[in-house]
Amino acid sequence: MKDRKNIPKTALPRLYFIDREIASGKYPNTKTLAKTYETGIATISRDIEFMRIMLNAPIEYDYMRKGYYYTEKTFRLPAAYTSADDILALGMTKTLLALYRNTPIYDAASQLMDCVTAPLEETEKSRWYEDRIIVPPVPSTQFSPEIWQNICEGLRKNLIIDLDYRNTWKGSYFSRRVHPYQLLFDNGSWYLYAYTEEKNDTRIYGLSRMREVRLSDKTFTFPDAGDFCTHFDGSYFGAYSGSKKQHFRIAFYGNGALRIQERRWAADQQIEETQEGLILSFTSAQYGKVLELVMSNGRDAMPLEPEELVHDWQENLRDMQKRADSAN
Repeated sequence: MKDRKNIPKTALPRLYFIDREIASGKYPNTKTLAKTYETGIATISRDIEFMRIMLNAPIEYDYMRKGYYYTEKTFRLPAAYTSADDILALGMTKTLLALYRNTPIYDAASQLMDCVTAPLEETEKSRWYEDRIIVPPVPSTQFSPEIWQNICEGLRKNLIIDLDYRNTWKGSYFSRRVHPYQLLFDNGSWYLYAYTEEKNDTRIYGLSRMREVRLSDKTFTFPDAGDFCTHFDGSYFGAYSGSKKQHFRIAFYGNGALRIQERRWAADQQIEETQEGLILSFTSAQYGKVLELVMSNGRDAMPLEPEELVHDWQENLRDMQKRADSAN
């Protein structure tokens, strides 16, 4: 066999997928392999030739069954073609899929990853990471499969969609006609980033707040400015996009200061240490998420700038105090 250095590293998962499909006895052809793996037929054809020539895989084509098979029934690509780092990386990728549990893509992605990694997991020893590297579960939002399917279809074909949506607790549903730009995943929740015709602007819609999504027969052109990542403006607060960029200064204390220091919140952030903690300064257009950051740190956070943030923080504190007083 040829030396492992000849195997394109990025192709390894795909090669093991092809190996598993051929070894299953299902007689797959290039068309079915390409469709299942979501790649091109030409790519699969090159992979099969590579397996034949470089890896001595006994692959033949059965013209009666119209698919490939191994002339040696017990042949499988050996895990030796992958390094320990390759195996660990694939295994950790499987682990990270837990972030998407209870979302529409989890089952399909998990099954595909199982197919890819099966030849690499021949012993319990090779799967040591399953019990030692984990992703703790996070709360996830729920929505119907039909909503997911229709949005994906709209994204794929650039179809304008109509959706019924509500944005307040016990609020009534209202209709919006939107151009779906991108799906965003943030901390267990899915969002649609879209241009809204009624508002002549882009908006972010939570899929869990949608009652119905209807595909129209009208199309739109995905604009150059349709990428959400071009609008978060150098701050890293997830699926939120505001229209006004502001300068923020927030004081953090105790454990709050420690947590803040451990992460990067914006490209231009500055941290000034104080006797009681630190002051975090940065610019951002993600106002709602910044307020959420302040409130989530409770007594360990106090906004200093801008005045709007200070005012909203104080309003929240007054409301909390009213509820605390009513509970006594």
